[in-house]
Amino acid sequence: MTSKPLRALLITVTGLLMLYGTAPLAAESALSRITERGSLILGTSGNMPSMSQSDGTGKVVGFDIDLARVMASMIGVKLETRVMAFSELLPALESGAVDIVISNVTITPQRNLRVAFVGPYLRSGKCIVSRNEALAKAQGSPDLNTQDTRLAVLNGSTSVDFARELLPDATLIKVDDYDRAAELVKAGEADGMLTDYPVCLATLKAHPGAGFVSVFSLLTYEPIGIALPANDAQFINWTENFLDRMDGTNGLEELGKRWFGTISLTR
Repeated sequence: MTSKPLRALLITVTGLLMLYGTAPLAAESALSRITERGSLILGTSGNMPSMSQSDGTGKVVGFDIDLARVMASMIGVKLETRVMAFSELLPALESGAVDIVISNVTITPQRNLRVAFVGPYLRSGKCIVSRNEALAKAQGSPDLNTQDTRLAVLNGSTSVDFARELLPDATLIKVDDYDRAAELVKAGEADGMLTDYPVCLATLKAHPGAGFVSVFSLLTYEPIGIALPANDAQFINWTENFLDRMDGTNGLEELGKRWFGTISLTR
């Protein structure tokens, strides 16, 4: 016959097993899959000059690509780059088709509901590249919010959201890449290109004889970050430490000099 103390102990142990024995294990971190696979899969748009762009041979290069390559090197794996439309990047991350997204992605509350962000590794703002100096120097929406103002914007970008919210009367010309936007401005088919600070720098650098002018107008605050799978604490923590190291060793500054040179915009 089982004693009362022993019977009480058995009941307690059985209850604990029922409560915890079938609890699901913590999800495996993406880092385990990355190291086992031997590659870090990067999602990027490949159409943002100096950040993520084609070099003309089919190879994607830029600030973001170099940042991802250093990241892969520190994990001890090779970098695999997958190019897709900007609007497809976060869905690819959510589905597991890519491990990270680095593509001049602005951290927004809406995007952060879907994926995790680490950063910002770069702070930007909206600016306008134009051949019209008065338009480039516009400091607020009243200067731009007219039907006669034709602005080229990248489809799926925060520039579209910004224009819809603050420039509802402006005429938007949506494009799939910034090379097309620059050509529209150069040809007079668009009055300006509304984009982010790094792209403004790259456009001025790439078209020195086009008569482009641009002013960093501080129309918005754009924190640029690395997008990671949601609910992966280890991968998020690792990436935070990675960016801290890059910043502390001036690695981000050196990458900036390589891709943006010494060109700066007037405030």
